[in-house]
Amino acid sequence: MESEIKKVYEKKFRRDGVEVPIHCILMEVKNPKKHDPQTLHYHEYIEILYSLNSKAYVYINDRVIDFNTGDLVIVNSGEAHALSFEKDSSYIVIKVMPELIYTSEQTVFEMKYILPFIIQNTKNKRYFTSEELQDGYVRHAVTNVYREWETKGYCYEMAMRADILKIFLWVLRYWREHDLDAVDRFDYPDDLLKVIQSALEYIEKNYAYITEEEVAKHCNLSYSYFSRTFKKVMNQSFSEYIKDYRITKAEQMLLSTDYSISEISALTGFSTPSYFIQQFKSKKEVSPKQYRLKYL
Repeated sequence: MESEIKKVYEKKFRRDGVEVPIHCILMEVKNPKKHDPQTLHYHEYIEILYSLNSKAYVYINDRVIDFNTGDLVIVNSGEAHALSFEKDSSYIVIKVMPELIYTSEQTVFEMKYILPFIIQNTKNKRYFTSEELQDGYVRHAVTNVYREWETKGYCYEMAMRADILKIFLWVLRYWREHDLDAVDRFDYPDDLLKVIQSALEYIEKNYAYITEEEVAKHCNLSYSYFSRTFKKVMNQSFSEYIKDYRITKAEQMLLSTDYSISEISALTGFSTPSYFIQQFKSKKEVSPKQYRLKYL
């Protein structure tokens, strides 16, 4: 799939020049070419797709999912995705920045519920048919979000967030009711999840120049304890995580800026351009230069 069509990094949506944590769109597709996918794209948002009327397919990384009338699909933050259509279609897109639902210290105990939506390529169920959504709860929440976005009534941002949380709540309870192992592996004590939350927020702000020792110190933990804790919760070591994170940021810069390879290498925290090229090629199977030429 990725070799067939263009791949684009999508910047955060701005309203009146300010980046906003929620973006909602009603998509109308007319006279589509069958099996002709849209541009493969990715962004930092968690994306909710709800079909009002469609016969289509959603491509997420290496997966292809049927997307028919009344269906719901969730795309995790950072996952490349696209759609193709068999007929005229309409669907609602809700894009939500992960921090909208997990950053405040008051909600740290909820982080185990959010992790399945921010870790890429998780195996948990994120596609739900109209039959599974038959009580109308999700459709009502989705259409409310879109209505609030369009009308912009008093406190519409809070109203949108409330209904978005209802959608995630429905998914989480569906997993629980159907014995789907999606949250259990993140069911750690609150103090441990607070460490991970603090670490992820620190990484987001300082990823280009931090070390694991610095993050451990930021979390008031010994290096060895932090290292074990991080790997246990995130299912990969800190060094693996930070390398993947830096490469993702490099991808974004390659597609959205005119910075040179050397500049991007420095801005994303790689020690030398040659090491950056080596690590990028190992992860993406093409060099940064080839990647930029391929997708721009």
